[in-house]
Amino acid sequence: MAKLNVGDKMPNFTFNTQKRDGVTIEEAVKGKKKTVFWVLRYIGCTVCRYDVHVLSQRYQEFLDKDAQVFVVMQSDPEVVRKDLEGSPIPVPLEIICDTDMNIYKTLEIGVWGEPGSKPVITDPTVIERLQAKGAAAAAAGFSHGQYEGLEEQLPAMFITDDQGVVTYAHYGKDIMDMPVADDVLAML
Repeated sequence: MAKLNVGDKMPNFTFNTQKRDGVTIEEAVKGKKKTVFWVLRYIGCTVCRYDVHVLSQRYQEFLDKDAQVFVVMQSDPEVVRKDLEGSPIPVPLEIICDTDMNIYKTLEIGVWGEPGSKPVITDPTVIERLQAKGAAAAAAGFSHGQYEGLEEQLPAMFITDDQGVVTYAHYGKDIMDMPVADDVLAML
């Protein structure tokens, strides 16, 4: 499959989350006007953990817009469950656990640099944004957890309607190239 574009139908993946098994995209998108698929790396990643925390804090704002959020990660469901046990607030959203990276591969969500090599950040704007987010994560009590999947994985985001038709598609060019919660809420 090629990268998703606005107007494309999201493939009907079957996936597991930290809460349930054997869910299809078709089942997941029904019942909400919009569904956000927030594609990150893995639950042990400090800034990814922080993203889940922020989304959990603001989840009611998504519900108020008749929307829901699924975070896609390379993490194992058991690792996610254990990690979230220590969360300072309840996590209402579900994390799609794509350990075989089928979603990443099918949707052609790229990696940064060469797989197996540590990405080197040289853009001062990216460094500044990553440092600010890292500081916010540390201030909220988050540190790095278990490593899983590809460290070089780039983020992506897709918003679909209740039929699974993509209304917004974004493929990150670097680790910080993603909309923030305010941007996404404004799009809904």
